Amino acid sequence: MDSRLAMQLNAWLEMDPDPETRNELQQLAQQGNDSELAARFAGRLAFGTAGLRGEVGAGPSRMNQLVIRQTAAGLGQYLLRQVADAKSRGVIIGYDGRLDSARFAQDTAMALTALGISVRLTHDVCPTPLVAYGVKHFNAAAGVVVTASHNPPQYNGFKVYWGNGAQIIPPHDAGIAACIEQAASHKVAVQSLAMAESTGLLQWLDEAFYQCYREAILNAPLLQSQSADHNIGIAYTAMHGVGAQMAKTLLADAGFRQVYSVAAQEQPDGHFPTVNFPNPEEPGAMDLVIAEAQKHQALLACANDPDADRFAVAVRRADSYQMLSGDQVGILLGHYLLNKAPAYQRLVGTTIVSSALLEQVAKAAGGVCYTTLTGFKWLANEGMKKQRQEQQFLFAYEEALGYTVGSLVWDKDGLSALLAFVQMTAELTAKGLTIWQQLEAIYREHGMYLSRQVSIALKPDTPDIGAWLRQNPPASVAGMTVLSIADLKSRQHTFADGRVESIALPASDVLIYHLENGGRVIVRPSGTEPKIKCYYQLVEQLVAQDDMTAAELRGNARMEAFVQLHQASLPQ
Repeated sequence: MDSRLAMQLNAWLEMDPDPETRNELQQLAQQGNDSELAARFAGRLAFGTAGLRGEVGAGPSRMNQLVIRQTAAGLGQYLLRQVADAKSRGVIIGYDGRLDSARFAQDTAMALTALGISVRLTHDVCPTPLVAYGVKHFNAAAGVVVTASHNPPQYNGFKVYWGNGAQIIPPHDAGIAACIEQAASHKVAVQSLAMAESTGLLQWLDEAFYQCYREAILNAPLLQSQSADHNIGIAYTAMHGVGAQMAKTLLADAGFRQVYSVAAQEQPDGHFPTVNFPNPEEPGAMDLVIAEAQKHQALLACANDPDADRFAVAVRRADSYQMLSGDQVGILLGHYLLNKAPAYQRLVGTTIVSSALLEQVAKAAGGVCYTTLTGFKWLANEGMKKQRQEQQFLFAYEEALGYTVGSLVWDKDGLSALLAFVQMTAELTAKGLTIWQQLEAIYREHGMYLSRQVSIALKPDTPDIGAWLRQNPPASVAGMTVLSIADLKSRQHTFADGRVESIALPASDVLIYHLENGGRVIVRPSGTEPKIKCYYQLVEQLVAQDDMTAAELRGNARMEAFVQLHQASLPQ
C-alpha cells in the first residue's frame, strides 16, 4: 500500500463511528487488497441534484454512517449560510424501509442538531412524498429522505428538498457539495438524540403527521369524485416498500372496498425477497400483483415503488392484464384532470423525453403545457415559476412512472397518483367505459403517440458520437424529413429554413430531431461510455375503420422499422 493511500485509510478509520465499516476496511488492508481500497478512496460519493445515492459499504465512495454525517453537516452549514432562520425552521427527515435507512436518518438528525438546527424526524418509515409535503406544511428550511427508491437492495441514498418543497437544483447542489467537502476535512460533531430531544431541538413526527397528509388528500377536490363506481376491484402492491398502509387508507377513505393487497410484498423489507429488482418497470416485478388481480378478477393491478413516489398499473384487457406505459398513464391522468379542474388551474408539465401528446391534450382543454429537462426537480421548480405567470399548477409527469397531482407535493407522488387513477377508472366504469376505450378516444382525437426508449452500444473506437452528430446534421431520419434540430448543449433550435431560436432550458448534452408528422428522435450521448440513449416518438393516425388493436400493431411495426433504420444510420 502506498503512503498516500495508507494516510487516507488511517484518517478515515479515526473518524468512522461504525465498527462494522472500520472492520471492513481493516480486513481489506490485512488481505493486501490495495486495488479495492484504492477504489474506496478514489473520491467521495458525488453529491448532485438528486443528493447522494450509492452502494452501502465502507469508505468515502460508499454509503455509510460517516459519509451520512459528513453530508448532513455540509447540508447544515450551507443552510446556516443561505437561510437566515434555518435553525428555527429546521429540517424534516424521513426514511424508507431499507436496512440502514433508520440509522442513517438518525445520524442525519445527530449532525444537524449539533449545529443548533431543529429537526423533525419521523418515528417510523415514511413514504417519500410525505416528506416533500412536510417541508411546506412545517415551513421547514429543507427536507431529507434516506431512500434509494427503486434501486437494488445494496443501495441507499440521501435525497434533499429545499424550503420550497421541491428537490434541489443549481446552484444549491454545488453549494452543498462544497460544504460537504469542508465538513469532511475534520471530525463531524454530533449530538445524541436523547440530548437533542431534551433541549427541544429534536421533535418526533408521530402518527399525527401521517394523518395530516391523509387529511390534505381528503380535502383536495382534484382527488375526490361524486360519480365513481366504488365497486371496482383493485389489486395493490407496495413492492416491499413503505406505501401499503397509506395507499390502502386513502382508497378506503375514497369509498373503495374491493382492494386486495399482495401480502407477500406488503411489509417493508430491505432485502426485497420476491423481486429481482424492486422497480415496477422491470420485467417480472408486477407478476405477483397481476396474479392477485387475476385471483379476484380485479380491474386494476397497481403498484408503488419501495418509497412510494412512483406509480405503475396494469389494466384488465379481455382475459389478461396489460401494463400501461408511463406516457399512457400520464396522458390519461392529464386528460382526466384537465377536464375536471377549474379554468384557472390548467397548467401541466412534462419532460423533453416524455410524450408530446400532453401538450395537444392541454391545448384542447384550454390549458397550458410546459416542458423541462428530465427529472422532477425541474418539473416542480418550473411549475412554481410558471403558475405565477400563467395559470395555477395542475399536474406534471415524466415517462419513468412519476406523477404529481396539484401542489400538495412538489415532487412525484405515487400515492396521490394511485388515488387519482383509481377515481378516473371508477368514473369511466360508472359511464360504462373502460380505460382502453378512453385511451382510444384520446388517440382518435389527437393521434396515437407511440414511444420507445433504446440504449445503443457503440464500438469502443467509435468517434465522439455527440460531436459526430453535430458535425453531420441529417436532412432526414429513417426516411422522415427533419423539420428542426434542438441542441440543448448550445441551447439553439435550428429550423430547416435556417431560422435559429434560443432554448430556455439549462444546457444539457441532448439533441432533439423534430420530424414530419409528429415524429421525433431524442439522442443523449454518454459522456463516459461508447453508447447513446435514444427516445423515439411516432404518431399513428387512427382511421374510421381502425380498431385500437389494429392501430397498435401497425404503429408498433412502424416503430420497429424506424428504430432499426435510425440505428443503421449511426457510425459503427
